[in-house]
Amino acid sequence: MLGLMMHWPLMISSLIRHADRNHGETEIVSRTVEGPIHRYTYRDAHARSRQLVNALRRQGVAPGERVGTLAWNGHRHFELYYAVSGMGAIVHTINPRLFLEQLTYIIEHAGDRLVFFDLSFVPLVEKLAPLCPGVTTWIAMTDRANMPQSPLPHLICYEDLLAAEGDDFEWPEFDENTAAGLCYTSGTTGHPKGVLFSHRSTVLHAMAVCLPDAKGYSAQSVVLPIVPMFHVNAWGIPYAAPLVGAKLVLPGAGLDGKNLYELFESEGVETSAGVPTVWLGLIQYMKENNLRFSTLKSTTIGGSACPPAMMKTLRDDFGVRVQHGWGMTEMSPVGTICSPKAKHRDLSMDERLALSLKQGRPLFGVEMKNVGADGVDLPRDGIAAGDVMVRGPWVLRDYFRGDGGNPLSADGWFPTGDVGTIDSDGYLQITDRSKDVIKSGGEWISSIELENIAVSHPAVFEAAVIGVFHPKWGERPLLLVVRKEGATVTRDEMLKFYEGKIAKWSVPDDVVFVEELPHTATGKLSKKTLREKFKEHRLPTA
Repeated sequence: MLGLMMHWPLMISSLIRHADRNHGETEIVSRTVEGPIHRYTYRDAHARSRQLVNALRRQGVAPGERVGTLAWNGHRHFELYYAVSGMGAIVHTINPRLFLEQLTYIIEHAGDRLVFFDLSFVPLVEKLAPLCPGVTTWIAMTDRANMPQSPLPHLICYEDLLAAEGDDFEWPEFDENTAAGLCYTSGTTGHPKGVLFSHRSTVLHAMAVCLPDAKGYSAQSVVLPIVPMFHVNAWGIPYAAPLVGAKLVLPGAGLDGKNLYELFESEGVETSAGVPTVWLGLIQYMKENNLRFSTLKSTTIGGSACPPAMMKTLRDDFGVRVQHGWGMTEMSPVGTICSPKAKHRDLSMDERLALSLKQGRPLFGVEMKNVGADGVDLPRDGIAAGDVMVRGPWVLRDYFRGDGGNPLSADGWFPTGDVGTIDSDGYLQITDRSKDVIKSGGEWISSIELENIAVSHPAVFEAAVIGVFHPKWGERPLLLVVRKEGATVTRDEMLKFYEGKIAKWSVPDDVVFVEELPHTATGKLSKKTLREKFKEHRLPTA
């Protein structure tokens, strides 16, 4: 017997419609690429999204068609999120930090015919246009006064498109499993692969993100996503904020310490989200200028592990609570958030810090396990480390166009590529990426643990650890260090710093000081680049 509830599909358009009806006066504030701060409300955004649908229909966009965006976090990009998906087409957010060859590949692979772009990316788009014959129209996301002088073919002004249309449009209802968004992986091995989100998966993910033990957003929240809207939908925040009616502050291209700090303060931002590298720059700017936050209370840090030293600095120097988060593009992306339980109320500060270094517990909607090399489930004891597997309603089932074959295990789980432990309370702790773990003799050494210790040294700005060849042990760890400006530290001092903090056999065999470390398009340390660069490095112990 079936239940007798209404069949009401989960539609992305219902989020912006709900925000208009119930939080219509709540602000969306954007730092524009052109310079000024732009302000309007959810009601305004809803009206302009409907105008944009009419413009897209006039351009011949059909349900199921992919529409590309090369844009920062701003109000026009927000409108595209809702207009494109709401009409039944697919918003394809393109990461401009990828290589030109990768960008060309994914635009053609996605079949984008229209691509919207911010003015920051005019030079990039001019390089892309001759390489992407499938794109028939390029739309500059600006007004007539700021239109670029460019030889781009079929160039249209975004505001001209909207000005020609009214907002008379009723959002259609269709199967909630209809595709809504497309985001490509960073392509660290082979071509990038497309992850195709549905209306159902996106709405469920947004609801879970808002839960109290997740990011805890509400109508009283003021949220600034530092993580870009081209990086897995800014971790779902552009959908979660209107779901609860939170004030949304969008930083545009201003991701440097000065611009971020000014926006945090002027808009009363209470919570944020971003990768560690951005927080590194913000912390440095604030320390140099002796600044403090007046409203910011918490942030989610993900993308890569947040070093303990950064957590302590944000907590002790700036009064900001850090929540670790973990996930990936194939998980929409949030899988876990590190929130304490009632049993943790009486923990000491050091014990709380140790807990917060874990990636956290799965949100409802994500099931998780770790398995050994033989594929057998490992105990949830916080000790046994194995390959982390996930499944759930916002976890990938297949890649776009079937690329890479069947990605799931025989029993239907998705292998994340991460290695970690899971304790009896469900807390995940990532010990490494499966491709980054250092296999020394019969032991596994966690590069993340070694990096966390290194960056706690007062002279270290950033650090990375990779495995390099050793004739006896197979691999041994090599530590790469970027010193803080004006700081001095020697190789022997760095190695001595590990004493008493880790087993002797895990201490790096050598240290190399570098001017900077390479990062991927999503802000993570590029271990692949480092392994290639230092593959001939001869360890003193070899």
